Amino acid sequence: MLRIAVIAGVLHSGGKRNLIMEYYRHIDRTKVQYDFICDSDSNGIPEEEIKALGGRVYKVAPYKNLIIHLKDTYKILKENKYEVMHAFDNTLNIFPMFLGRIAGVKVRISESISKGDKNEKKTLIKYALRPFSHWFANCYMANSIDCGIWQFGKKTYDKGEVSIFKTVINADTNAFDDKLRESTRKKFGWENKVIYGFIGRYVPQKNPLFLIDIFNEITKKQENATLVMIGFGELENEMHDRIQSYGITDRVMNLGRRDDINQFYNAFDTFLLPSLYEGMPVVGIEAQCAGLPIFFSKNITEETTASELAHYIGLEESPVIWADKIVKVVEDYMPKRRSYAAEVKINGFDSKSEALRMQSFYLAQINSVDGYERNS
Repeated sequence: MLRIAVIAGVLHSGGKRNLIMEYYRHIDRTKVQYDFICDSDSNGIPEEEIKALGGRVYKVAPYKNLIIHLKDTYKILKENKYEVMHAFDNTLNIFPMFLGRIAGVKVRISESISKGDKNEKKTLIKYALRPFSHWFANCYMANSIDCGIWQFGKKTYDKGEVSIFKTVINADTNAFDDKLRESTRKKFGWENKVIYGFIGRYVPQKNPLFLIDIFNEITKKQENATLVMIGFGELENEMHDRIQSYGITDRVMNLGRRDDINQFYNAFDTFLLPSLYEGMPVVGIEAQCAGLPIFFSKNITEETTASELAHYIGLEESPVIWADKIVKVVEDYMPKRRSYAAEVKINGFDSKSEALRMQSFYLAQINSVDGYERNS
């Protein structure tokens, strides 16, 4: 059995965790196993599930204590004598890739699962490290072509050296469930409301203040519109202030951090994601699978289109334009609600088939002469 060191970094509930776990749940774990190396300040490590599946969890010092972090990570890589490591921290992968090289890890996979915004302070380091993304790794991977080109460059992608493994979900468990929709809407008192949903962190990347601007315009067109937000983050106070300034406090519900999100995909009537940037967002695929029309900003790659339910609007458009387009689609579509699990599978977003391809990729790299094979 091949044990792989998964460099997960800070692991909270959200897209990165879901991406890694969907692959892990569906690989043949008699052939390939994951050992998770996570920062100790993570608050979303599914430790019990990982151990139940045969994996291990190692916690290392956070990145802010960089020297101790590097020492901890190196020790784990060296002592376990891994043949393969797979890092999911975008341009920060340069650090574990270097450690893997000096620890003797043969196959060192650096994966890009997101991009960055050079105007956002928190992502400046991504830009600073991007020119060095090729260093120390010998396999390049991304969850979308867009992310692959952003991190590794178009020349590297055009040469066929970036393997694309999509953001995947379990299409069967995320399929639309009419009974779950009915019970959830009854529980929250949403029976006669049009529910606009958002699930994600309240951070600049997700653009939640602009989302509130959009919803304010929607309330002028639909008397029964309600916005339900699920998440947490640094912008929560600003969001609260903006909602109050618009006088729509009674039209917005903030449910905070939750893990039981499947019921909400079923209960919502549409999903809004006007992000400044993304990789290939898990919520976008899950929403479509559950039959939700979803409105992305055009800053999000159209590779996220898993069905006809994906719509893209430019961030240069006003909240009024966004509201007009959204309300029209929602009112036309609501009577036709159904599951789109079949479309998600056909378009290659189902974890069961993609996990087997990932498994084959790992084994192929081990069997290759130089630790790297192009994967078309």
